[in-house]
Amino acid sequence: MTDRSHSFRRARASSSGPRRGIATVLVMAATGLAVGGALPVSAAQPRGSGQVVRQGLDHLVHDDGYPAALAADLGRDGRTHNYAAGVADLSTGAKVPVDGQVRAGSNTKAFTATVVLQLVGEGKVALDAPVEQYLPNLVRGEGIDGRHITVRQLLQHTSGLPDYAEFVGDLVGAQRHTYLQPRTLLDLALAHKALFAPGTSWAYSNTNYLLAGLIIEKVTGRPLAEEITHRITERIGLRHTYFPGAGDEGIREAHPKGYYAQPGGPLKDVTELDPSWAWAAGQMISTPSDLNRFFSALFGGRLLEPAQLTQMRTTVEVPAGEMWPGARYGLGVTSTALSCGGLMWGHGGDIPGYQTRTGVTDDGRAVTVAVTADIAPAKQGPSDVLALLDATLCR
Repeated sequence: MTDRSHSFRRARASSSGPRRGIATVLVMAATGLAVGGALPVSAAQPRGSGQVVRQGLDHLVHDDGYPAALAADLGRDGRTHNYAAGVADLSTGAKVPVDGQVRAGSNTKAFTATVVLQLVGEGKVALDAPVEQYLPNLVRGEGIDGRHITVRQLLQHTSGLPDYAEFVGDLVGAQRHTYLQPRTLLDLALAHKALFAPGTSWAYSNTNYLLAGLIIEKVTGRPLAEEITHRITERIGLRHTYFPGAGDEGIREAHPKGYYAQPGGPLKDVTELDPSWAWAAGQMISTPSDLNRFFSALFGGRLLEPAQLTQMRTTVEVPAGEMWPGARYGLGVTSTALSCGGLMWGHGGDIPGYQTRTGVTDDGRAVTVAVTADIAPAKQGPSDVLALLDATLCR
């Protein structure tokens, strides 16, 4: 799952490009166009209500090289329009299923954070309590002590914990079909020293959400997938969103295939993989319209009480180069300034084969764009996805 910028691995915007090996699989190159950057004139200045999305998707396919691009656009009137471009399968040229399922990557973090905050509202978890209170004697390492890391710091990526995803292995090669338990992943992280003292800086680390998932299971006595299903997906009617079970390597419903841009080689089909390594940080599968529905319900106050939603929306600055320009991080969600004023809220996700970006505004607009290659075939691709979100929300 890639994306440190908004997903799995940390996204480093550097002129040298993403690192190779597994680091590359987990990194989104957040370089090039910033949110609100210029799309081609034909896409940036549409006349019809759906032209900006259609032309933007065509640009992602024909100019940026994504096999397919999908989008769901939720208007202020509550109506959703779905769009697709490209092909679902490079070998057959099959048509892209409109609103097809994709691996949602680190959008899962917003689901995990929502459950934690629901437990906060129920008085079962305290944001500023140490992790030690819920997972005693578990979080220990060089410069790492669960007695000095809070739940809030996990959700906001200010814990200083090293990212286990840096050490997993080749997720599009040897490790692609390997099942990895949460404790195995945690051990990978704790074998490395802390990045910084808790609360003194910011660094995207999937280990934070691994621990958040373990806290949910410890407090509720139930599996994480069950809690997310009961508390969120069933509650707001996300009919095409689910948390894959052990050994579930496919995608259950109609979907475009997902690809990985091999350095110097052709796109590799990585649709089927074991996503267990992503777990609470990025294992879920969804559709663009379901992701719109989730984030709209979340920021519309249907999943959290006002006090907890306020905490979620309280953001901190993200250091330059860690995410796209202007991004700030709350508790499992991001905010980004729109070119037309105001903020776009969401998260986004990268996992081998798929990249998704989500954006909702306080006045009821929502858009999700999904593309079917990660890492991207073209360096500017991820930035063009963000620019399309901005252009759509600002139209």
